[in-house]
Amino acid sequence: MRAAARLAALLEALAERTGRAVSWLTLAMVLLTFLVVVLRYVFSLGWIAMQEAVVYLHAAVFMLGAAYTLRHDGHVRVDVLYRRLGPRGRAAVDLAGALLLLAPTCLYVLWSSWDYVAASWALREGSREAGGLPWVYWLKTLIPATAVLLLLQGAAQALRAALVLAGAAAPQAAPHPPAEPEV
Repeated sequence: MRAAARLAALLEALAERTGRAVSWLTLAMVLLTFLVVVLRYVFSLGWIAMQEAVVYLHAAVFMLGAAYTLRHDGHVRVDVLYRRLGPRGRAAVDLAGALLLLAPTCLYVLWSSWDYVAASWALREGSREAGGLPWVYWLKTLIPATAVLLLLQGAAQALRAALVLAGAAAPQAAPHPPAEPEV
């Protein structure tokens, strides 16, 4: 049981560190977007590579931050029943969701993207635009990387839920329900 808790903590730490690291790319994206706008509208200058860099940064933040979002329960959840369940009920839903929905989806994305990404790497695929970035193959690599990170965070979530169901761990705090709008 302790080994499972330690493994879950290790996997959660990976999602945490990855999410915190890629969060800095958001600042870079904002600054680069500001620079693109200033150069275009003030100096009538523009480079396709700068515009593509904003897209690359956005993709990296979104895709590599997905496991961090899952870790912090920030993903979209239709929780009509979930928030009304007790800790063991939420653990059962989390375990079933990780094993029956998240893991198969991640494994399918990993499997189906492998040849696509490998072909891009074989060609060292670059932008189709003149003056664009030459690293499209790195951008496509985010697809299986996202699947792996989500799979690992899903494993941590499943381990935590299994520990709660086995009575070996205290349940984690329930997510806060969204604030009700005032009328």
